[in-house]
Amino acid sequence: MRFILRSLAGAGLSLALAMPALAQEAQERVIRFGHLNNADHPVSFGVKRFAELLAAKSGGKMKVQEFPASQLGNEMQQQSALQGGVQQMSAPATTSLAGIVKEFGLVDFPFAVANFAQADALLDGPLGQALIDKLPEKGLVALGYWDLGFRNVTNSRRPIAKPEDLDGLKIRVIPNPVFLETFKAFKANPVPMPFAELYGALEAKAVDGQENPFSVILSNKFFEVQKYLSATNHVYAANIVLVSKKFFDSLSPTEQKWMREAANEARGYQRQVSRAAAQKSVGDLQAKGMQFNEVAPAEQARMRQIAKPVVDKFAASYDPAIVKLYNDELARIRKSAP
Repeated sequence: MRFILRSLAGAGLSLALAMPALAQEAQERVIRFGHLNNADHPVSFGVKRFAELLAAKSGGKMKVQEFPASQLGNEMQQQSALQGGVQQMSAPATTSLAGIVKEFGLVDFPFAVANFAQADALLDGPLGQALIDKLPEKGLVALGYWDLGFRNVTNSRRPIAKPEDLDGLKIRVIPNPVFLETFKAFKANPVPMPFAELYGALEAKAVDGQENPFSVILSNKFFEVQKYLSATNHVYAANIVLVSKKFFDSLSPTEQKWMREAANEARGYQRQVSRAAAQKSVGDLQAKGMQFNEVAPAEQARMRQIAKPVVDKFAASYDPAIVKLYNDELARIRKSAP
């Protein structure tokens, strides 16, 4: 009995000693999470789910404060704020990272993946991880990829049913070399511009059109200033969940683990919501008066051929090991998820 009492006393002492350590593991923290999308967009739903999961894991100690709709600035401003440790998190399109890690341009290669299964396999596999591994030296930590969707062209001039229909159109693109060169290959006039300025530019006819996933087109009311919606599906776009490395390094290993787990658990939910929203958005956009058209497979194949020299040019300027990994992964996933 004395032995049992001594054991229990020892266990009680161990628990008492452990309590302060556990309290230290979870400090009161407010995480400023900014993004470009409106509060009704699937990225925002992903942020909200991440916030719920992280609060549950940390016993309410780690609170996420969401700043949607470019409240904390455009892509580049938020990226700088994360690198400087002023802002804790963001979820931009991967495209915005090509300026600091040019190999992120691989994700933007036109007509690379044909469906969501292929896109997920590419980003959740070795290629996606190899890109993530390049970010810490740039002051960023990534917790995985969320769905933004296949990008499609809208404009106020004409439907896009074949490559020639893009000839001469002023199309706003993300400030990214792969996007610029791709649309130049189609003889369009690509105009790089921050997302926050896009609606005004479309309204003023400073540009004829733009390209984005269906849900972004709907959420930002581009139907008010654009007539034609064409399912070009020219690029699969993903968001990337970023954390300031300065902030992440200040966390305990347990807090870091909670953040990674919350991001992983939120990912499946966000993708599901995003893809359901994209499907619904097409009907909603037509109901708002947009003229919708598909692009025939033969014309899409022609577009792929026209864009191929752009792919080859940029691939030649990237890290050969990552380009080889990219091509090997594409070959693998096209077999397993045709």
